[in-house]
Amino acid sequence: MTIAPDNAQRGASLLYRAMRDFVESTAGTLPGKFEITKEGIVVDMTSPVRPHELTALRLRKRLEKVMPEEIVAHAGEPDVEMVPEGIMRRPDLMVIAEADMEGQGSFDPRTLIAAVEIVSRSNPDNDWVTKLRDYPLIGVPVYAIFDPRTGTGAVLTDIHATPDGPRYATRKDFVYGEDVTIADWTISTDDLPRYEDANSGA
Repeated sequence: MTIAPDNAQRGASLLYRAMRDFVESTAGTLPGKFEITKEGIVVDMTSPVRPHELTALRLRKRLEKVMPEEIVAHAGEPDVEMVPEGIMRRPDLMVIAEADMEGQGSFDPRTLIAAVEIVSRSNPDNDWVTKLRDYPLIGVPVYAIFDPRTGTGAVLTDIHATPDGPRYATRKDFVYGEDVTIADWTISTDDLPRYEDANSGA
């Protein structure tokens, strides 16, 4: 019989819709960045600080300098969303074809060429653990992580099936100062800022 699985799926869908409605209702009214994962709503209450924002700016400019004109490194809204998986995320940078930004609603995560995240000091596990699980699950082919806490990062590629679901098969670690390749484009990581102390934290 399929009644129980169907009911479970319907219940999960209703729960996701309720969480999504809540996130939409908070837009501009509550502090923090809200996203939805398999565990529920994740919120980063700390406003981004200069090292976080400067890293995003420098990476965006460097990527757009080497990418074709029709490909952009987009920062900001809308979210990427896969309703069947119950996941809604907003990467710090989305490498995407400008044509795939057309239309209404959230981006299809499978149209992203890469997602880039700058690790926040207040919630590093969101980038290093849960997004590392969620991005391959929703089909983001390349995930690049930059960590201003340590001056290191990683680029993850090659989604493959595992007993725990889709995961990245290839991980290339780097330290700030080395060149890093994201999808088809190589950029410098020179002069990326670091978090200076425990109170600086994005």
